[in-house]
Amino acid sequence: MSEQDDLARELVAEVREQLDPLDADLMTLEASPQGPSASAAIARVFRTIHSLKGTCGFLGFARLEALTHVGESLLMLLRDGERVPTPARVDALLQLVDAVRGFLDRIEATGGEGEEGCDALRSRLEALAELDPAVDARAAGAADAASLDADTPAPPTVAASTGAGAAPAPAITPASVDADPGDALPTPVTETTPADRASPPPPSAPPAVAEDGATPLAAARSTIRVDVQLLDTLMNLVSELVLARNQILQNTDRHEKQALTAASQRLNLITTELQAGVMQTRMQPIDQVWSHLPRVVRDIARSRGKLVRVVMEGRETELDKTIIEAIKDPLTHIVRNAVDHGIEDAFDRDVAGKPSSGTLRLRAFHDGGQVIVEVTDDGAGIDLARVREKAVARLGRRPAEVARMSDRELLQLVFEPGFSTAEAVTNVSGRGVGMDVVRTNIERIGGTVDLQSTPGEGTEVRFKIPLTLAIIPALLVNCGAHRFAVPQASLLELVLLDLSDPAAFERVAGAPVYRLRGALLPLVSLAAVLGLEHDDPLAGGTREGVAHIVVVQADEQRFGLVVNDVLDTQEIVVKPLSHHLKGLGCYAGATIMGDGEVALILDNLGLAERAGLTSDVQTAAADEQGPAATDARREGFLLLGVADHTVAVRLPDVARLETFSVTSIERTMDGEVVQYRGDILPLARVDARLGLPRKTAAPGPNVRVVVCRSEHGNVGLVVDTILDVVEEHVESRRTTRRPGLAGSAVLQGRVIDLLDLPALFSLAA
Repeated sequence: MSEQDDLARELVAEVREQLDPLDADLMTLEASPQGPSASAAIARVFRTIHSLKGTCGFLGFARLEALTHVGESLLMLLRDGERVPTPARVDALLQLVDAVRGFLDRIEATGGEGEEGCDALRSRLEALAELDPAVDARAAGAADAASLDADTPAPPTVAASTGAGAAPAPAITPASVDADPGDALPTPVTETTPADRASPPPPSAPPAVAEDGATPLAAARSTIRVDVQLLDTLMNLVSELVLARNQILQNTDRHEKQALTAASQRLNLITTELQAGVMQTRMQPIDQVWSHLPRVVRDIARSRGKLVRVVMEGRETELDKTIIEAIKDPLTHIVRNAVDHGIEDAFDRDVAGKPSSGTLRLRAFHDGGQVIVEVTDDGAGIDLARVREKAVARLGRRPAEVARMSDRELLQLVFEPGFSTAEAVTNVSGRGVGMDVVRTNIERIGGTVDLQSTPGEGTEVRFKIPLTLAIIPALLVNCGAHRFAVPQASLLELVLLDLSDPAAFERVAGAPVYRLRGALLPLVSLAAVLGLEHDDPLAGGTREGVAHIVVVQADEQRFGLVVNDVLDTQEIVVKPLSHHLKGLGCYAGATIMGDGEVALILDNLGLAERAGLTSDVQTAAADEQGPAATDARREGFLLLGVADHTVAVRLPDVARLETFSVTSIERTMDGEVVQYRGDILPLARVDARLGLPRKTAAPGPNVRVVVCRSEHGNVGLVVDTILDVVEEHVESRRTTRRPGLAGSAVLQGRVIDLLDLPALFSLAA
């Protein structure tokens, strides 16, 4: 690559970072042309365009230089007060920013700026710069008078940044859910005469604004530009180091040399810290995706004649750069759909007793090793009656089947290919393409999508996505002579299946099912689906021995994966599959085990599809089991052994089950702690907190820890044994005043004490 190409690449990388703040500055200017932040916004835009013009001249990009020169001339007049920032001028400057993006795309793709010179836009900018100053004076006076009118409606698009402690907004998004993510945004403003250019836009196309007048990315950062390929190389090297670490730990377990054990544990600690550090270099704030959304909302709101304000919370939440790129299109699609269909126009909102300006809220936060991204609006919500109608008309569902669906099940139909509730096709939505693509793209990165809507109040779309895709926790299983990895993000529980029991499993609609705590669970034999040379435990013939059911969740579908043996949990390095294997659909990647062998990572959704697990099977199972599956009062508990007692903790409070080496436990003035996932995990020994006598047997080399969630972070409960997971309808409870206990309940026919986690955490502190 030549030096000129290197400079051009640097230009593209640098200018792209500067363009998103320009959108925010210009929308601030459009909403408040005479406001206190207007002059600062103009100055920032002028400096950026001036710098870009000089760089383009140096590199010989004459067309881009000529375009930015005209824009710079107009900005200079605005900066010096010789022209007024009318909506027409601001709209032309926004088009200038879009044109610069187009030039950058061509430079990045071909190394040249192309033949297009944007003559029409240049002429428009020149005409707006030469407009009679007297007309500007009248426009400025009109703007000042309008600013004093208390009845002036709120501006359409507001970008606000709030802290994590802000009150949550009412949940919402699209009333009519669909949209083609490939459609281009509308061009909201046209212009014919100088008089038209000087006039504000009609009420049907209101302007957009930044609520706090500050640019989202204005804060300067002390950074160094690093090539993405270098970060990928470092990540690959760290991944190889993690694999070597796993091999050493596996071999160390076979020896009892104390020095070797201590060295391997030290290596484990250093590798974990290095892995966290390198992964941190790949992390980017979600604002990298959010920063362009106010402009998207502004353009659609103008074209639809709506008033919309955008509120952002948690824009500093960080994700891996691969995840950032993967969620960009789905998130943009949801936002476009919300503004186009979810939020009503000002008249309909007034009739409904709502504020004229709708609210679109974006919220991101970390939760249990994942990132939650919520998109909510206070629009009309989804009409469930219309969903039922379209489910029959467009999806071919039976009326009886649709009639017995719950509201949640109906909302899930929105994600079906071809589904749309739009009355008419627009340039944004209405074709029934989009929501299924959104779900597919999110699930491809190991995430999930949830949709909730209240008619008349709004809709919420929630993404639950992993922090990174490079290294993930997984469960290792055996099937015949092969090992496979199941990502823990989709793992629900493990069940031991006694094949010698004639009632071990049943068949419904020809498919094997297992009655798990009264509910029928569809079963999939891994050996049968993958065509392995091994006896299928679910096939006919003599049943003997045991098998394991790995209960997983895939796209709102729960099923049991039948394997021969469950090995261990381990953090694995995800290696992509070659293009020859990607079409199989049953594998999400591969990993190298501690002994050097390769294990394939299973794709649960692909397995379900290959096994023919359809909604008809699940519907038949639901009909067969009757009301047993509708008992919403059943509760899940984790049973633990502490001293000579059995205690229980509610499953929703449990984050993970871990085993730590005794030597990894450290002591602070506040008590015992362990370094855990880049953080410090406080430990609470349950027997000591409850005042129970410890067992007299010599302690082992490891301790079992239940990592539980609390409002102040995670806390590890040190227990003797982890006994079982139960889900029961709790018929009888008894309260107690003993510190650390919430009372007792009858579980599995026994009276078992229930832990009071807040009290235990308080005792631990």
